[in-house]
Amino acid sequence: MNLRRWIALLALFASAALAASAWSQVATTKHNLSISGPGTVKAASESEICIFCHAPHNASPAGGLWNRRNPAAAYTPYSSSTAKGAAGQPNGASLQCLSCHDGTIALGDVLSRASPIAMAGATSVMPAGAGRLGTDLGDDHPVSFAYTAALVTQRNNELVSPAALPSRVKLDAAGQMQCTSCHDAHDNTNGKFLVMPNTASALCTSCHTKAGWTAGSHATSTKTWNGVAPNPWPTTSGTTVAANACENCHQPHSAPGRKSLLHAATEENVCYSCHNGNVAAKNIQAEMAKLSRHTVSSTTGTHDPTEPAVVATMHVECVDCHSPHASKATGAPLAGALTGVRGVNINGTTVTQATAEYEVCFRCHADSTTRTPASTINRQVAQGNIRLKFLSTSASFHPVAGAGRSTNVPSLIAPWTTGSTMKCSDCHNNNAGPGAGGTGPAGPHGSTIRPLLEREYITTDPTSYSAANYALCFKCHSSNSILGNASFGEHNKHISGERAPCSTCHDPHGVPSPGTTANNARLINFNTTVVTPSSGGVLRWESTGTNHGRCYMTCHGKNHNPESY
Repeated sequence: MNLRRWIALLALFASAALAASAWSQVATTKHNLSISGPGTVKAASESEICIFCHAPHNASPAGGLWNRRNPAAAYTPYSSSTAKGAAGQPNGASLQCLSCHDGTIALGDVLSRASPIAMAGATSVMPAGAGRLGTDLGDDHPVSFAYTAALVTQRNNELVSPAALPSRVKLDAAGQMQCTSCHDAHDNTNGKFLVMPNTASALCTSCHTKAGWTAGSHATSTKTWNGVAPNPWPTTSGTTVAANACENCHQPHSAPGRKSLLHAATEENVCYSCHNGNVAAKNIQAEMAKLSRHTVSSTTGTHDPTEPAVVATMHVECVDCHSPHASKATGAPLAGALTGVRGVNINGTTVTQATAEYEVCFRCHADSTTRTPASTINRQVAQGNIRLKFLSTSASFHPVAGAGRSTNVPSLIAPWTTGSTMKCSDCHNNNAGPGAGGTGPAGPHGSTIRPLLEREYITTDPTSYSAANYALCFKCHSSNSILGNASFGEHNKHISGERAPCSTCHDPHGVPSPGTTANNARLINFNTTVVTPSSGGVLRWESTGTNHGRCYMTCHGKNHNPESY
């Protein structure tokens, strides 16, 4: 026997061995549609296993001795603002898979038979369920697109280079991603016919790489479900957050949240599936039912990763403040929960990753043209842009973006000093959280005190004095110092005697231009509903030195024209 015949025989034996191997692997899976198949969808009497997909003769020229005709349906492909490798109509192996899985062609309709193979029961086409994708693939992972090095660059290197893909994740001969990149129709060893195990989303991360993911909580947390309904992971097999990884939020097929393949139709419900106290330790969902809250339920589908950092149309979703890929338990100087979030700095410039909490807040509460009012109080110097209030050039400001201007603040309680800086969440936070001495979750999700305040801050004039009414101020400022007139000789008289709240004279964020250091130091920015011009037509406070000043105004029926202190 010559060498050429030996090679031909070896090739034949190898082919037969592979076929036998594939037969033995598929025989015990749902892809065995013969009468011997283990699933509920099977033939009435047909005993051949491979015939439903392959035939030695009269097969399709598509390759693989394919024994089915291609679907004629027009498909709706996946679409997203972040999808750069635009998925068109399915082709190649994906189209072959859809000849069963789109539900338009009878399962027994094969090319090698004159009439379709009869199926048991009422089954003809793929029955409704997880395996039937339909012709709308907008809720499924995209297929039939070129996975190239250029695509990796377009996606900001959030995809693994095609040259670095694991050997089991294969592109087709044209370099396209297909169903067969993730699924092996002959082998269900890994479940769902996956080409490799997906524990900890190992298959997902074979292609997808997100900044901060490996150190993030969704990749590392060992939290488990406490068993209280609803099940946060109904379509996965992992028992911890880390084991489910990507699938904590995403569903590769028939995803209710189409745009990002989310496992719930609304963004917040994706988060609530774990952050309702049944997986994560704290119940964030309950916070969103409080009187004052970030209203994530008011809008649906408005957040988009490609939108400008300064939002034009006001909305808030969990992912506007938290990056689900990078968020983690701890971090410095920025809280770990805010890791990886875009922001706007004090100069109004977009930053790809915020390094200070206020930069996250500025996305909505600064230059946004549709921002909510910064205050319900009518101020002498009115300004709704919070960023402008915190500028170091403002007349006065709480030290959020930098240390305050004054070196004389005798009321400060240690560890606060005139060189300290503070965060927005020092004031705007959960009224039952750790900052208020409670056990609830930290952060400005919700509060029973408006506007989303950690402690009480009464602004109604007049209000009888009690330390509890101004607990927010007294978190940092000593009530004994204030009522002892350490910085202003008539603090006690105004607060206790005249029953004037702090907000009547002071603007807690700051006083920007046209305010001046001579007239608006120490956050003086009068509530013009209560404080009106003096008999001389002047409304002004003037600084005349340390702890000295004079007022031109009419307040509580008394004319100051001026009144010096």
